[in-house]
Amino acid sequence: MAFENLTERLQAAMSKLRRKGKVTEADITEMMREIRLALLEADVNLQVVKQFTKQVRERALGAEVLESLSPAQQIVKIVDEELTKTLGSETVGIVKSPKIPTVIMMAGLQGAGKTTFAGKLANHLIKTEKARPLMIAGDVYRPAAIDQLKVLGQQLDVPVFDMGTDVSPVEIVRQGMALAREKKNDYVLIDTAGRLHIDEALMDELKQIKEVAQPNEILLVVDAMTGQDAVNVAQSFNEQLGITGVIITKLDGDTRGGAALSIRSVTGAPIKFIGSGEKLTDLEVFHPDRMSSRILGMGDMLTLIEKAQQDYDEKKAEELARKMKENSFDFNDFIEQMDQVMNMGPLEDLVKMIPGMNQMPGIENLKVDPKDIARKKAIVQSMTKAEREDPTLLNPSRRRRIAAGSGNSVVEVNRFIKQFKESQKMMQQMSKGSMPAGMDQMFGSGIKGKMGKMAMNRMMKKNKKKRKKRKK
Repeated sequence: MAFENLTERLQAAMSKLRRKGKVTEADITEMMREIRLALLEADVNLQVVKQFTKQVRERALGAEVLESLSPAQQIVKIVDEELTKTLGSETVGIVKSPKIPTVIMMAGLQGAGKTTFAGKLANHLIKTEKARPLMIAGDVYRPAAIDQLKVLGQQLDVPVFDMGTDVSPVEIVRQGMALAREKKNDYVLIDTAGRLHIDEALMDELKQIKEVAQPNEILLVVDAMTGQDAVNVAQSFNEQLGITGVIITKLDGDTRGGAALSIRSVTGAPIKFIGSGEKLTDLEVFHPDRMSSRILGMGDMLTLIEKAQQDYDEKKAEELARKMKENSFDFNDFIEQMDQVMNMGPLEDLVKMIPGMNQMPGIENLKVDPKDIARKKAIVQSMTKAEREDPTLLNPSRRRRIAAGSGNSVVEVNRFIKQFKESQKMMQQMSKGSMPAGMDQMFGSGIKGKMGKMAMNRMMKKNKKKRKKRKK
């Protein structure tokens, strides 16, 4: 996952300070050297690194920090604030046109993920705004791009306008825009062609499309895997097209993540979304403060709560709460909850969004194998209806039958049943309002506990505002 090495290095640099009661100028100098090396290794632009470390050092050496009762926490706070500033300070969404349609043009090199992003953005707009987008297939040089966009359109029930590969992309966009006005689509998403590298022909074509479509947004899609090259690409596109925002894709890959930290500073264009997977739901609005918290290992409770609200079925959640209270939680519920959690994304990534979890020993080795989930499902599916609803029926002979039917060993079946019973106990404790042993220590004290509580409070205030708006 992106930023893992950077997070480890930054945490190591700052944990040395946390162990000291008093912080000296020499301690800060040593920490800044570690942070500078960590950022450079993460492929962050040299000028960005220099500016960032200069700002942190100047603020950290202030008398109010060094003489405070908790200088280490003050310095962590400064690093967090400066990192947020480097990433863009504020969340910047899609700029809507005062009259329909709002036109969004994708640009970027070949393979950056423009076509996939067009589908993800369409899905995001449908879910958040109940929008009626039209997608225009403007990449005529890669026939597979048109087919890919059509498949995405079918999955989302979104119309895709194309004229094949023998018509100029400029003409396709012109006619597509006319259709969108006629059909009164509120968004137009234009997928454009990429090249393996920036060339004059590509830029000329994009400039002509820009002239015809008059887009409200020109979003540059960059692949986080390209590292420092992504910054150079962004700079070049910005100079020639005037991009309004950046999308960073493949942040779930084995990437150092330096592009995300550099692009905003170098181009001045805000990062608007990040892509973290292949599914249409794997798109996140970019929040600089939350990303800073993730990078520093402080978790990201707000995004975790939003994911839960978006992907979790409210009625099923209420039913689960009732069953937990009554202690009637069975194997059917266990599998159903597992499916809902897995829909939110890889479990190892979700766990790291909880404040303090990044510092737990062995957390970096946490991996959830989808095959393991499939094995657990097979065990449940090999049970009778009565066995699923009443686990006390599972005597040794029944367990042997379930093992044979699911292709597992008796040991694996026993282990799964034991896990289920433990989760039952934990859920009962939580339903009574008490945290399982150790959980209170994880969330209760120190900067991480405070970060989690602050995140929850902010989320509750935000939801209150939304409810007030709906009433109006």
